[in-house]
Amino acid sequence: MRKHLIYFLFVVITTTVLLISCGKDEVPEPENPTAGLTKLTEGYAAGAAAKVQVYMKESTITTGYTKLYIQLLDSVTGNRIEEAHIQLTPMMDMGAMTHSSPYENPASEEAINHLFPCSVTFIMSSMGGTWTLKVSVHNYSNNKEGAFTFPLTVTEPAKSKQKSFTAQHNGAKYFISLIEPSKPKVGINDMELAIYKKASMMSWPADSSLSVILTPEMPTMGHGSPNNVNPVHTGNGHYKGKVNFTMTGYWKLNLDFMSGTAIADTTQFFDVEF
Repeated sequence: MRKHLIYFLFVVITTTVLLISCGKDEVPEPENPTAGLTKLTEGYAAGAAAKVQVYMKESTITTGYTKLYIQLLDSVTGNRIEEAHIQLTPMMDMGAMTHSSPYENPASEEAINHLFPCSVTFIMSSMGGTWTLKVSVHNYSNNKEGAFTFPLTVTEPAKSKQKSFTAQHNGAKYFISLIEPSKPKVGINDMELAIYKKASMMSWPADSSLSVILTPEMPTMGHGSPNNVNPVHTGNGHYKGKVNFTMTGYWKLNLDFMSGTAIADTTQFFDVEF
């Protein structure tokens, strides 16, 4: 009887240990919010007690729309800062003059998956001068403010994703960035443009006043494609639609811009090849 009791206790203890061990093994590792992203730079926002880390999906910055992801860490503990107000200030120093460019501050003061998504649209490459980006931080965890400024190298891609024109109807200067398709494929693709209007050298507000007519063309084959959807404004200067690529190769995305019934521009296009 005593042997049976000892054996029973041994089985219970062994099973309990195994269950605890398995339970520990099954605890998932904390998700890394920056997995798959490239760290552009990091530094301290002096005064805010915050370390600023800037990430992006690409490995290099090119002219046009650039999505950025900012992670804030407490400069002492290294803990993530989840609530903050972030203000971007991009600047181009051309020697004889300086100017800014379009940008989008984080839409929320609360981090999304521990990151603050934002963007800058670089209207020219670093061949014309020196780009810097200032990230101003109001750290809500301690109610302190500071800023981190760093230099950027912006290159011109093989196929431009940034266009500009002076509108026929009002003489204003507009800047158009191609965001999607970033990975084109045969079939229906999401299409997204960002449109900004130059108000001054320091002000480049998002524009919602234009309508866009999309006409894809495959010049080498002499045909276009059906079932395209003209990009329409969805908010903050972003226009979304659909483009249909019926085969691989070189495509021209011809774009006409209208303001009501008035023509703004009919000369712009983006090259896409895959």
